[in-house]
Amino acid sequence: MRLQGKSAIVTGGASGFGEEIVHAFVREGAGVVILDLNGEGAAKVAAAAGKGAVAVGGDVTRKADIERAVQQAVSSFGKLDIVVNNAGWTFRNKPLLEVTEDEFDKVFAINVKSIYLMTNAAVPVMRQQKSGRIINIGSTAGVRPRPGLTWYNATKGAVNLLSKSMALDLAPDNIRVNCIAPVIGATALLESFMGVPDTPENRAKFVSTIPLGRMSKPSDIASACVYLASDEAEFLTGVVLPVDGGRTI
Repeated sequence: MRLQGKSAIVTGGASGFGEEIVHAFVREGAGVVILDLNGEGAAKVAAAAGKGAVAVGGDVTRKADIERAVQQAVSSFGKLDIVVNNAGWTFRNKPLLEVTEDEFDKVFAINVKSIYLMTNAAVPVMRQQKSGRIINIGSTAGVRPRPGLTWYNATKGAVNLLSKSMALDLAPDNIRVNCIAPVIGATALLESFMGVPDTPENRAKFVSTIPLGRMSKPSDIASACVYLASDEAEFLTGVVLPVDGGRTI
Protein backbone atom coordinates (compact mmCIF):
# COMPACT_ATOMS: atom_id res chain seq x y z
CA MET A 1 0.00 0.00 0.00
CA ARG A 2 1.33 3.38 -1.03
CA LEU A 3 0.54 5.30 2.18
CA GLN A 4 1.06 2.54 4.70
CA GLY A 5 1.67 3.93 8.19
CA LYS A 6 1.12 7.55 7.17
CA SER A 7 -1.12 9.98 9.05
CA ALA A 8 -3.21 12.57 7.23
CA ILE A 9 -5.75 15.36 7.65
CA VAL A 10 -8.28 15.95 4.88
CA THR A 11 -10.38 19.09 5.18
CA GLY A 12 -13.83 19.14 3.63
CA GLY A 13 -13.80 15.36 3.75
CA ALA A 14 -17.51 14.81 4.34
CA SER A 15 -18.48 15.01 0.66
CA GLY A 16 -17.31 15.51 -2.92
CA PHE A 17 -13.61 15.36 -3.70
CA GLY A 18 -12.72 15.19 -0.02
CA GLU A 19 -14.83 12.12 0.68
CA GLU A 20 -13.16 10.19 -2.12
CA ILE A 21 -9.70 11.37 -0.99
CA VAL A 22 -10.44 9.97 2.49
CA HIS A 23 -11.47 6.59 1.10
CA ALA A 24 -8.45 6.43 -1.23
CA PHE A 25 -6.02 7.29 1.58
CA VAL A 26 -7.50 4.69 3.94
CA ARG A 27 -7.38 2.04 1.20
CA GLU A 28 -3.70 2.87 0.73
CA GLY A 29 -2.97 2.37 4.43
CA ALA A 30 -3.14 5.88 5.90
CA GLY A 31 -4.84 6.98 9.08
CA VAL A 32 -7.03 9.99 8.28
CA VAL A 33 -8.59 12.79 10.31
CA ILE A 34 -11.60 14.22 8.49
CA LEU A 35 -12.18 17.89 9.33
CA ASP A 36 -15.52 19.21 8.10
CA LEU A 37 -18.13 21.74 9.20
CA ASN A 38 -20.63 18.91 8.65
CA GLY A 39 -19.57 16.84 11.63
CA GLU A 40 -22.35 14.30 11.12
CA GLY A 41 -21.37 13.82 7.49
CA ALA A 42 -17.71 13.47 8.46
CA ALA A 43 -18.66 10.78 10.99
CA LYS A 44 -20.57 8.86 8.32
CA VAL A 45 -17.59 8.99 5.95
CA ALA A 46 -15.26 7.86 8.75
CA ALA A 47 -17.55 4.93 9.57
CA ALA A 48 -17.72 3.91 5.92
CA ALA A 49 -13.96 4.26 5.43
CA GLY A 50 -13.16 2.00 8.37
CA LYS A 51 -10.99 2.05 11.46
CA GLY A 52 -8.33 4.19 9.77
CA ALA A 53 -10.52 7.30 9.78
CA VAL A 54 -11.51 9.72 12.55
CA ALA A 55 -14.07 12.52 12.22
CA VAL A 56 -13.64 16.00 13.66
CA GLY A 57 -16.44 18.51 13.27
CA GLY A 58 -15.04 21.97 12.79
CA ASP A 59 -14.76 25.16 10.75
CA VAL A 60 -11.61 25.54 8.63
CA THR A 61 -11.77 29.31 9.09
CA ARG A 62 -11.38 28.97 12.88
CA LYS A 63 -7.88 28.65 14.33
CA ALA A 64 -9.05 26.58 17.31
CA ASP A 65 -10.80 24.03 15.09
CA ILE A 66 -7.77 23.64 12.83
CA GLU A 67 -5.49 23.17 15.84
CA ARG A 68 -7.89 20.58 17.26
CA ALA A 69 -7.68 18.56 14.05
CA VAL A 70 -3.88 18.62 14.12
CA GLN A 71 -3.90 17.53 17.76
CA GLN A 72 -6.35 14.75 16.90
CA ALA A 73 -4.06 13.44 14.16
CA VAL A 74 -1.08 13.35 16.52
CA SER A 75 -3.05 11.77 19.37
CA SER A 76 -4.74 9.18 17.12
CA PHE A 77 -1.79 8.23 14.91
CA GLY A 78 1.31 9.56 16.70
CA LYS A 79 2.32 11.97 13.94
CA LEU A 80 1.12 14.06 11.00
CA ASP A 81 2.61 13.22 7.61
CA ILE A 82 0.10 14.61 5.12
CA VAL A 83 -2.33 17.52 4.95
CA VAL A 84 -4.84 17.91 2.13
CA ASN A 85 -6.38 21.38 2.16
CA ASN A 86 -9.47 20.44 0.20
CA ALA A 87 -12.28 22.47 1.82
CA GLY A 88 -13.67 25.05 -0.55
CA TRP A 89 -16.68 27.19 -1.35
CA THR A 90 -18.02 29.44 -4.07
CA PHE A 91 -20.79 31.99 -4.43
CA ARG A 92 -23.23 31.50 -7.30
CA ASN A 93 -21.90 32.52 -10.71
CA LYS A 94 -22.94 36.14 -11.31
CA PRO A 95 -21.58 39.54 -12.40
CA LEU A 96 -18.67 40.61 -10.21
CA LEU A 97 -20.38 43.80 -8.96
CA GLU A 98 -23.26 41.70 -7.59
CA VAL A 99 -21.03 39.71 -5.23
CA THR A 100 -21.68 40.93 -1.69
CA GLU A 101 -18.94 41.82 0.77
CA ASP A 102 -20.02 38.90 2.96
CA GLU A 103 -19.67 36.52 0.00
CA PHE A 104 -16.24 37.97 -0.80
CA ASP A 105 -15.06 37.55 2.79
CA LYS A 106 -16.45 34.02 3.01
CA VAL A 107 -14.85 32.74 -0.19
CA PHE A 108 -11.43 34.10 0.78
CA ALA A 109 -11.76 32.79 4.34
CA ILE A 110 -12.64 29.24 3.30
CA ASN A 111 -10.44 28.96 0.21
CA VAL A 112 -7.34 30.91 1.32
CA LYS A 113 -7.28 31.79 5.03
CA SER A 114 -7.94 28.16 5.94
CA ILE A 115 -4.61 27.21 4.33
CA TYR A 116 -2.85 29.94 6.31
CA LEU A 117 -4.36 28.59 9.54
CA MET A 118 -3.55 24.97 8.70
CA THR A 119 0.02 25.85 7.75
CA ASN A 120 0.59 27.57 11.07
CA ALA A 121 -0.81 24.58 12.98
CA ALA A 122 0.65 21.70 10.97
CA VAL A 123 4.10 22.89 9.90
CA PRO A 124 5.59 22.98 13.44
CA VAL A 125 4.63 19.32 13.83
CA MET A 126 6.10 18.41 10.45
CA ARG A 127 9.28 20.37 11.18
CA GLN A 128 9.76 18.41 14.37
CA GLN A 129 9.37 15.19 12.36
CA LYS A 130 11.72 16.58 9.64
CA SER A 131 9.25 15.64 6.91
CA GLY A 132 5.78 16.32 5.59
CA ARG A 133 3.57 16.54 2.52
CA ILE A 134 1.02 19.30 1.96
CA ILE A 135 -1.44 19.16 -0.94
CA ASN A 136 -3.60 22.17 -1.67
CA ILE A 137 -6.65 21.87 -3.89
CA GLY A 138 -6.52 24.81 -6.27
CA SER A 139 -8.44 24.96 -9.54
CA THR A 140 -8.23 25.51 -13.25
CA ALA A 141 -10.18 28.66 -12.34
CA GLY A 142 -6.90 30.08 -11.11
CA VAL A 143 -5.22 29.30 -14.45
CA ARG A 144 -7.93 29.80 -17.06
CA PRO A 145 -10.83 31.63 -15.37
CA ARG A 146 -14.47 31.46 -16.36
CA PRO A 147 -16.66 34.59 -16.33
CA GLY A 148 -19.00 35.27 -13.43
CA LEU A 149 -16.64 33.90 -10.79
CA THR A 150 -14.02 36.65 -10.55
CA TRP A 151 -13.49 36.63 -6.78
CA TYR A 152 -13.61 32.81 -6.60
CA ASN A 153 -11.10 32.66 -9.45
CA ALA A 154 -8.88 35.03 -7.45
CA THR A 155 -8.92 32.70 -4.44
CA LYS A 156 -7.84 29.76 -6.55
CA GLY A 157 -5.14 31.81 -8.26
CA ALA A 158 -3.89 32.53 -4.75
CA VAL A 159 -3.95 28.84 -3.83
CA ASN A 160 -2.07 27.85 -6.97
CA LEU A 161 0.65 30.45 -6.38
CA LEU A 162 0.94 30.17 -2.61
CA SER A 163 1.55 26.45 -3.06
CA LYS A 164 4.68 27.23 -5.07
CA SER A 165 5.83 29.82 -2.55
CA MET A 166 5.23 27.47 0.37
CA ALA A 167 7.27 24.83 -1.44
CA LEU A 168 10.25 27.19 -1.54
CA ASP A 169 9.94 28.20 2.10
CA LEU A 170 9.48 24.66 3.40
CA ALA A 171 11.92 22.72 1.21
CA PRO A 172 14.76 23.07 3.80
CA ASP A 173 12.48 21.27 6.28
CA ASN A 174 11.87 18.37 3.87
CA ILE A 175 8.22 19.38 3.61
CA ARG A 176 6.88 19.01 0.09
CA VAL A 177 4.03 21.27 -1.03
CA ASN A 178 2.07 20.62 -4.19
CA CYS A 179 -1.24 21.72 -5.65
CA ILE A 180 -3.94 20.02 -7.69
CA ALA A 181 -5.99 22.15 -10.08
CA PRO A 182 -9.20 20.29 -10.94
CA VAL A 183 -11.55 21.25 -13.72
CA ILE A 184 -15.24 21.61 -12.87
CA GLY A 185 -16.71 18.43 -11.40
CA ALA A 186 -20.12 17.04 -10.56
CA THR A 187 -20.06 18.01 -6.88
CA ALA A 188 -22.53 19.86 -4.65
CA LEU A 189 -21.09 23.18 -5.90
CA LEU A 190 -21.67 22.44 -9.59
CA GLU A 191 -24.82 24.53 -9.99
CA SER A 192 -23.17 27.48 -8.22
CA PHE A 193 -20.20 27.29 -10.59
CA MET A 194 -22.45 27.14 -13.65
CA GLY A 195 -24.88 29.81 -12.47
CA VAL A 196 -27.70 28.00 -14.28
CA PRO A 197 -29.83 24.94 -13.43
CA ASP A 198 -27.98 21.62 -13.49
CA THR A 199 -29.53 20.15 -16.63
CA PRO A 200 -27.95 17.83 -19.21
CA GLU A 201 -28.02 20.70 -21.72
CA ASN A 202 -26.21 23.11 -19.40
CA ARG A 203 -23.67 20.47 -18.40
CA ALA A 204 -22.98 19.85 -22.07
CA LYS A 205 -21.98 23.49 -22.57
CA PHE A 206 -19.28 23.18 -19.91
CA VAL A 207 -18.16 19.73 -21.02
CA SER A 208 -17.66 21.11 -24.54
CA THR A 209 -14.76 23.22 -23.18
CA ILE A 210 -12.91 20.14 -21.85
CA PRO A 211 -10.93 18.31 -24.56
CA LEU A 212 -11.31 14.85 -23.01
CA GLY A 213 -15.06 15.31 -23.02
CA ARG A 214 -16.19 15.03 -19.41
CA MET A 215 -16.10 16.78 -16.05
CA SER A 216 -13.68 15.71 -13.36
CA LYS A 217 -14.68 12.91 -10.99
CA PRO A 218 -13.76 12.66 -7.29
CA SER A 219 -11.69 9.58 -8.11
CA ASP A 220 -9.55 11.63 -10.52
CA ILE A 221 -8.64 14.06 -7.74
CA ALA A 222 -8.17 11.32 -5.14
CA SER A 223 -5.77 9.38 -7.38
CA ALA A 224 -3.67 12.50 -7.92
CA CYS A 225 -3.60 13.13 -4.16
CA VAL A 226 -2.45 9.59 -3.45
CA TYR A 227 0.38 9.98 -5.93
CA LEU A 228 1.55 13.36 -4.61
CA ALA A 229 1.36 12.11 -1.01
CA SER A 230 3.28 8.92 -1.76
CA ASP A 231 7.00 8.24 -1.79
CA GLU A 232 6.77 7.92 -5.58
CA ALA A 233 6.56 11.74 -5.70
CA GLU A 234 9.42 12.33 -3.26
CA PHE A 235 11.21 14.72 -5.66
CA LEU A 236 8.14 16.74 -6.60
CA THR A 237 7.44 20.03 -4.86
CA GLY A 238 5.92 23.30 -6.02
CA VAL A 239 3.92 21.53 -8.73
CA VAL A 240 0.48 22.78 -9.78
CA LEU A 241 -0.97 19.66 -11.38
CA PRO A 242 -3.97 20.26 -13.66
CA VAL A 243 -6.42 17.38 -13.40
CA ASP A 244 -8.55 18.89 -16.09
CA GLY A 245 -8.97 16.73 -19.17
CA GLY A 246 -6.96 19.28 -21.14
CA ARG A 247 -8.98 22.36 -20.15
CA THR A 248 -5.90 24.52 -19.50
CA ILE A 249 -3.99 23.60 -22.66
